[in-house]
Amino acid sequence: MLAAEDFFDLSNWAHPSLFAKGEPVWQTFTRLKSYLSDALHPNVQELGRYGPMLRETLVLHQGKLLSTGFDLLPADVTKGRYQVIQDGEVLEGATVFYAGAYLMGQDIFVGPGSVVEPGALIKGPTIIGAYSEIRQGAYIRGQCLVGDRCVVGHTTEIKHAVMLDGAKAGHFAYIGDSILGNRTNLGAGTKLANLKMVDTPIRVKIDGKRHDTGLRKFGAVLGDETETGCNSVTNPGTLLGRRCLVYPAISVRGGYYRDHSVIS
Repeated sequence: MLAAEDFFDLSNWAHPSLFAKGEPVWQTFTRLKSYLSDALHPNVQELGRYGPMLRETLVLHQGKLLSTGFDLLPADVTKGRYQVIQDGEVLEGATVFYAGAYLMGQDIFVGPGSVVEPGALIKGPTIIGAYSEIRQGAYIRGQCLVGDRCVVGHTTEIKHAVMLDGAKAGHFAYIGDSILGNRTNLGAGTKLANLKMVDTPIRVKIDGKRHDTGLRKFGAVLGDETETGCNSVTNPGTLLGRRCLVYPAISVRGGYYRDHSVIS
C-alpha cells in the first residue's frame, strides 16, 4: 500500500507525526483536523484589535507586534530576501501582515519571515510555516497546514490540505483535500478536483487493483518535485509519484502514476 514515505522526503519535515508509517497516504485526511488541534499554537491574537480585516500593515517580530516605525523592502519571500527595517537594522524573521488581509478566527499561526498580502483571507485552524508567501486574493479555508517557503498565490483556494516545504501554487489554483509534496509546482489554473459527481466514496486504482479510500472528498497527492502545466485538472483520487510532469490543459484520470511519469 502506498504510504507517505513513497511520495515525500520527510527527513526535514516539521510535522512528521501527521503521517503514519506504512499507512495509506490518504488516511492523513482523517487525522488532519485533530493534528492541527494538538499542534496549533496561535500567534495572531493581538492582531484581532485591528479588526478581522486589518486596517493597517502590521509586523510581528519575536512576539512583539509593531504598527509603526518600520520600513518594508519587498523581495522574494521564499528566498528570505524580503526585509523589514527598523532604526536601520533588519528585523530577521519578521512576519508581515498587510492592511486589507482578513484573519477569520484566532486559531491561526503564521511563521517567521512569512508575508500575508492585502486581500488574502485566512480561516482557522491553519498553520503556515516560515518564509511563506500568501498572496493577494488567496483564500485559505481552514484545516490547512502550509510548510516553509511555500506560495499560496493570487486567487488560489486551499482547504483541508497540506503543502510540504517549498510547494508553490502561484496563480488561480484550487487545492481541496490534497497533499503537495516538497518543491511541487502547480501551473496557473491547476485544479485538484476533490468531489465525484456521483455520491459514492472515492476508489483508487493501483497496479490494476481498486482500493476503497472510504473518503467522499479526496483530491490529489503529488509527490516531491512533481509539476503540473497551466489549466490542468486532476480528477478525484489522483496519486502522482515523485517528479511527475502533467502537460498543460490535461485532465488526469484518478489512480496511481509512478515516479517520473509524464501525463500528456
